[in-house]
Amino acid sequence: MSRAKAFDMTRRAFGAGLCLCCLPALARENAFALEEVGPSVFMRRGIDAEVDAANLDGIANIGFIIGEKSVLVTESGGSLADGRLLRKMIRDKTDKPIQYVVLSHVHPDHVFGAGAFVEDKPVFIGHHNLPEALGMRGAFYRKRLVDILGESNAGPVVAPTRTIKGREEIDLGGRRIVFTAHEPAHTTSDLSMLDISSGLFLPADLLFVGRMPSLDGSLTGWIAQLEAMRKQNYGGAVPGHGPVSVEFGPASAALLRYLTAVRDGVRAEIDGGGSIERAMSHVAQSERDHWKLFDDYNKRNVAEAFSELEWQ
Repeated sequence: MSRAKAFDMTRRAFGAGLCLCCLPALARENAFALEEVGPSVFMRRGIDAEVDAANLDGIANIGFIIGEKSVLVTESGGSLADGRLLRKMIRDKTDKPIQYVVLSHVHPDHVFGAGAFVEDKPVFIGHHNLPEALGMRGAFYRKRLVDILGESNAGPVVAPTRTIKGREEIDLGGRRIVFTAHEPAHTTSDLSMLDISSGLFLPADLLFVGRMPSLDGSLTGWIAQLEAMRKQNYGGAVPGHGPVSVEFGPASAALLRYLTAVRDGVRAEIDGGGSIERAMSHVAQSERDHWKLFDDYNKRNVAEAFSELEWQ
C-alpha cells in the first residue's frame, strides 16, 4: 500500500477526529457528561477534533435508551476504553439488561466500543452491508487505533449479529425502536433509528451539525437520503456529531446546503474542463465559516465527489 493511499484510508477511518488539547485519559470519566435528550434517552457529546491517545477516540455522540425491560446502546463509542466508560454510565443509571448495541456504520468512532458490551451478550445490530464493510476495513482500522491508543484501549472488531435491510422494529418493553437501512450516503452502511415513544430521530452520521461532514459513500446518495428524510418532518434529533439535541429540519438544511455546494461546484469544474486539483482548491469555499475542521476535510470530500460525478 502506498503512503498516499494509507493516509487516505486513515482519513476515512477517522472522519470525525479529536485534538491534543483534550483532557488526558485519566480525566475522561469526569468529562463523560450525559444529557437526557428525551425521556430515558441519555447522550454523551463527542469532541470536534482529531483522535489521539488522550481522548480515546471519544468523538461521536453516543448513548443509550432505557425501556421497561431492557436497554439499547445507540452507539458503542470509538474504542474499548470509550465503550467501557459508556457501559459504566449505563450501570450508574439502570440495572436492566443491555439487550441491543447498535453499530450505526463502519467508521471506528461508532463501532470500536462494542467490545465493552460483549460480556452482556446483546444483539449487535447493523446495516446489512456492515459485515462486508468491516471485513474490508476492520483490521486496518484496528491497527490504526492500536498505533494511537495502545493495544489495551483499542478494542476488537465486533460484527453485527443481526443485520437490517429496509425497515425493522424492536421492542425494549413498552418502547419501540424502528431501524432504517439506507442506500449509500455518508457510507455504504448507514443505519438510522426512530424512538417511537419520544419521536426522537437518531440518524447517526447521516446528520453532522457544526462539525465538517466526511464523505465516504455517495454524494448524490447522501443528498437523496437527506431529502427523503426531510419529507418525514422529524422533530427532535440526535446527530452523529455536534450538539446532542437539535431540530432535524434546520440542522439537515445546513448539511444539505454544504453537500449541494460540493455537488454543484464539482459539476461546474467538470463541465468547464477543470482538474480535480482545481476543484479541491475552489469548491464549497463559501462554507468555510460554517463548519469546524473545514480545512481538514473539505478537500477530500471534493476529491471523493469529483471521482463520483465525473462519470455521471
